[in-house]
Amino acid sequence: MTTSTAAPASAPFDRAHTDDLLTFLAASPTPYHAVAEAARRLDGAGFRQLAEEAAWEGTPGGKYVLRGGALVAWYVPEGVEAHTPFRIVGAHTDSPGLRVKPQPDFSAHGFRQVAVELYGGPLLNSWLDRDLGLAGRLSLRDGSTKLLTVDRPLLRVPQLAVHLDRGVNDGLKLDRQRHLQPVWGLGEAHEGELIAFAEREAGLEEGSVTGWDLLAYPVEAPAYLGRENEFVAGPRMDNLFSVHSGVAALIAASRSGELSSIPVLAAFDHEETGSQSDTGADGPLLGNVVKRSVASRGGSYEDRARALASSVSLSSDTGHAVHPNYAEKHDPTHHPRINGGPILKVNVNNRYATDGAGRSVFVAAAERAGTPYQSFVSNNSMPCGTTIGPITAARHGIKTVDIGVAILSMHSVRELCGDKDPYYLANTLVAFLEG
Repeated sequence: MTTSTAAPASAPFDRAHTDDLLTFLAASPTPYHAVAEAARRLDGAGFRQLAEEAAWEGTPGGKYVLRGGALVAWYVPEGVEAHTPFRIVGAHTDSPGLRVKPQPDFSAHGFRQVAVELYGGPLLNSWLDRDLGLAGRLSLRDGSTKLLTVDRPLLRVPQLAVHLDRGVNDGLKLDRQRHLQPVWGLGEAHEGELIAFAEREAGLEEGSVTGWDLLAYPVEAPAYLGRENEFVAGPRMDNLFSVHSGVAALIAASRSGELSSIPVLAAFDHEETGSQSDTGADGPLLGNVVKRSVASRGGSYEDRARALASSVSLSSDTGHAVHPNYAEKHDPTHHPRINGGPILKVNVNNRYATDGAGRSVFVAAAERAGTPYQSFVSNNSMPCGTTIGPITAARHGIKTVDIGVAILSMHSVRELCGDKDPYYLANTLVAFLEG
């Protein structure tokens, strides 16, 4: 069963875009790194960063704001009015995984270990016996922050040998507290040694770090695989896949002369834990940007209400490709395929925000881009997850459509997508942002 709509014969494919996705994934081990890499690319395209505490002016051009692991970027074309609507691509920067606790240093039976807490809903067994690095954000005594990347095998969560767990192949059960604490040395642990190590790695003075947001991440590089390199395997595709495509699409749209709306990329943090933070989709960041953008162009409350009433958002996140070994887990009439193009995500219980009118917006963008597209709906016996889509729609009153790309092994340390889908998604987003 396939649900793809065929692309026109002339639909292009450029592997260079997918090559660049691999580069972006490798450069973005944490949300903080992801937004820094996105900002670097936006800077290169002529966008400029605005400080939230500074006064904003309404001149045309590309602009963005950074807050923690979130970024909102937009492009104001020449001649727009105060009530000009927005076209928004929403995504998230965070992924499930292992995050360092406030008191990380402990030892057991001659091993130095690092205390970690589970973030989101990781596929636990995929973290076993992986070479893990350490990355994140260090907060300094003077109020500044610095990114840390220890991009080498440093940590490991060792699995119990089959000889000591004869039933492991009949069902692996992991205790989230006891069985997922990584080792990183031998001997007795000493309080403060992990952060002292981080300070040295970051070139900082001893005692300068007073806060941290650190996580373990797999150091194995993203890579092509398959008979004809038709797959991409890599970490954090959920949802840096969409962040990467969104950045590329926004830059491309900013160079277009066809804009009738203001294109926006909103890349939020904390989607995997409910989005309720100052950098999450349920926080004030996007709303504040919209308000201030309208006001900086001389707009009133009435102008902002008019702009939002005509605005549209695509909430772009990964979805489930049909699994060849577990096809019964999927809806029998909806089997999204890898390299079948972006998926339209539908759930009548509003776990996704898509309705019929939203489908028309998505189809128009895909047809304009010349990309194939598919539909996704969950098996009725298997309730689906949710996204930032319903939150965006409810919080801002913006028509929102949930879309994404079909992948395998979602929430694993190493997820799997098709080599063509990154390009298909980016092209569809460009067509959407251009209106």
